[in-house]
Amino acid sequence: MKTKMITLLIMMVLSLSLFAISKSENTQLIVNKNIYIETTLAEQVTKSIISVAGENSRFRVERGVAQVAALWRKEDGTPDEFATFCKSSFIANDAQLQILFEKLQRNLEIISGYFHKIDLELKEPVQLTGSEITPVDELFGGYDISSHLDDDLFANKTAFITALNFPCFSLEEKTKMGKQWTRLQWAYARLGDRFITRIPADVLQNMSQVLATADAYISAYNICMGKLQNDKGESLFPAEMKLISHWGLRDELKSDYSDKKRGQEKQEMIYSVMKRIINQTIPAEVVNDEKYAWNPMSNNFYLAGKQMIAKPESNKRYEVLLENFKANKEIDKYSPQMPNALVRNFNGYLEIPQQDVESLFKGLLTSPEVKKVAALIQKRLGRKLRPYDIWYNGFKSKPDMTEDELSQITSKKYPNPKAMEADLPVILKKLGWNADKANQIASLIKVDPARGSGHASGAVMRNDYAHLRTRIAPTGMDYKGYNIAIHEFGHNTEQTITLNDVDYWMLNGVPNTAFTEAVAFLFQKRDLELLGFQNSNSDADKNLALDDFWSCYEIMGVALLDIATWEWMYAHPDATALELKEAVLSKSKEIWNSYYAGIMGGKDETILAIYSHMIDNPLYLSNYPIGHLISFQVEGQIKGKSLSDEIQRMYTQGRLIPQVWMNNSVGKDISAEPLLQAVRDALK
Repeated sequence: MKTKMITLLIMMVLSLSLFAISKSENTQLIVNKNIYIETTLAEQVTKSIISVAGENSRFRVERGVAQVAALWRKEDGTPDEFATFCKSSFIANDAQLQILFEKLQRNLEIISGYFHKIDLELKEPVQLTGSEITPVDELFGGYDISSHLDDDLFANKTAFITALNFPCFSLEEKTKMGKQWTRLQWAYARLGDRFITRIPADVLQNMSQVLATADAYISAYNICMGKLQNDKGESLFPAEMKLISHWGLRDELKSDYSDKKRGQEKQEMIYSVMKRIINQTIPAEVVNDEKYAWNPMSNNFYLAGKQMIAKPESNKRYEVLLENFKANKEIDKYSPQMPNALVRNFNGYLEIPQQDVESLFKGLLTSPEVKKVAALIQKRLGRKLRPYDIWYNGFKSKPDMTEDELSQITSKKYPNPKAMEADLPVILKKLGWNADKANQIASLIKVDPARGSGHASGAVMRNDYAHLRTRIAPTGMDYKGYNIAIHEFGHNTEQTITLNDVDYWMLNGVPNTAFTEAVAFLFQKRDLELLGFQNSNSDADKNLALDDFWSCYEIMGVALLDIATWEWMYAHPDATALELKEAVLSKSKEIWNSYYAGIMGGKDETILAIYSHMIDNPLYLSNYPIGHLISFQVEGQIKGKSLSDEIQRMYTQGRLIPQVWMNNSVGKDISAEPLLQAVRDALK
């Protein structure tokens, strides 16, 4: 699920690299040239500082002066003032440097923490259930209170002091040198990532508004399932059921495998709804409106029994995506060495090159295990596979109960957010945390009723609250909502540990979002166990491997479509929403035909394009399959050990780069091989 979506994306933008990697063996950074501060002046200043500070400071001086020179503008002072600033502000003494670090770290935590609190509360009217959203709510929801922060910190020279004294290291350098760094050196390196570009406040404000608008669009995209009709005019779903796209629709489709009477008919209906959303032939009137009955197969819809003339949603879905692209294009101008959102996402934020990610995905998608697992699913279903069977969930160990029966349990147990919040320490104790630690973690998490599918918003300042936002109906939390809530609670637990238990605030968090998804998956897999159902299945480990594998098979194709869509938008920057829609449909067909058609059937399928993340959370989707792989490797690490102890051990590393974190935690890089080997063993 989404985690700190807008905050994470804005922070990703703020940590764009100003540098390119040279071809030289010593992997020096080539700094962008600034026409205002001449290279000769920067070199003179560098020599002058080294003559005083000594040769031991050469690397820091050379890197720091170059960074400041690249960032300095006319309004910051004359070239002479630049030289004076650098000479007077460079700190060579280690003890004094650590004092500067601690003061910068403290103040950045205060500023970031309170800005985050304000942002979270401003967004409450649009993200939480309550009164109807008004235009002014949307205005404040899209307002980014931190957009002028960097402008102010450059103006008062705080940003320059940081850039001068704390070098930025490339991903290549962090990979090569980071294994030998101390915790303090890592914290210095992360502080060095903080001020490495200057993006105007109005550009950041626009990005925030675009993301908030997209989030509002998706959060309100509900389908009234009780109003869906088949060709006989029958309703297959409960009258009060309302599901958000895509999460709710997908989870209902999964649950319908247990309905032996009409389950497949329900799935076919949901499948039709999804395709109508993707190709935008869905009548605009039926979105989030309970007045209309709708047959998604024929696309006829009715008001009080009278057939109406449908007004298709047209291309709204792709207009929202296009606005995300345009906002990112504005960022491109201020990131010449990471010139597009793809490079910023993979090299900058994920810190895993795009080529490596795609290679990882394609390796699993083309593995021989895919056909074997698909054959097993087909045998279990007793029919040929349909495209929506990418969401087959029959490998999960479940009690002999229907989802409705499970919902009766969860709705009674969690009638409202407060009941869920009160049970958080109990859940943690069941997962292995001792009472004191469970109470400490849970005391820093609040549960809120979400308009959307739910998400986890971690705090930014220590001892502040993380927020678990999940959908709870007036009748209580159904099983779908419970399953999502346990996933989000995994995020909150990670967020709380990696903020409050990590030694340096500059290292708080995880290497990238895939690592928090890994914890969320660990929790979510245990949702039934937390309800008191004991897993007596001797094949539990085999089923876990098969379930993770099939989840990866599904979401890796979706992630490749996300990447391909952004590549297409950059190749066609002036495209219309209609052209973008046609491109997404075309790309989804290409990916389906390459990796799925021979397995699942259905040539030229577009179902991979249903994911809402593509619309409101740019380039997020790769986090899920990477998260599944990390989760599986972590599961292997904790087998036979305490889950809570291992999570505390691994996640208190904080925000190192991914491969260093993984090697410290499980002794290996991120890899699909452990999962593939487990699948081979399960299939024997």
